[in-house]
Amino acid sequence: MEALIYLDTHVLGWLYSGETRLLSPRARRSIEQSPLRVSPMVVLELEFLKEIGRLTVGGSAIIESLRAHIGIEVCDLSFQKIVASAREVTWTRDPFDRVIVGHAIAAGCALLTKDRSIRRRFREAVW
Repeated sequence: MEALIYLDTHVLGWLYSGETRLLSPRARRSIEQSPLRVSPMVVLELEFLKEIGRLTVGGSAIIESLRAHIGIEVCDLSFQKIVASAREVTWTRDPFDRVIVGHAIAAGCALLTKDRSIRRRFREAVW
């Protein structure tokens, strides 16, 4: 079994909608072989995407479904610790990305993301 890995928001959306063809082979292997976590910020971003009409289902429903199907869990690190790490992520103005990357840093884990900007700047980002 591989080390714990965090998932970015778009990865959860694709998993929930069954669009696994959008995942890289490495991403699929990581999902199959690693314990999976998400930041609560991912849940909030999914809710936001529902509110603006980009999703039809909110974050809580997506998490509950993926918890039942693949065992994903929402991480419960302290918000103070996450914000301390996120303060160092000065290369983005996107609050969701900043906290999600900060959460992976605080946990000392990789972040599975297709986002090129994150992958260029966060060396623990994988795709």
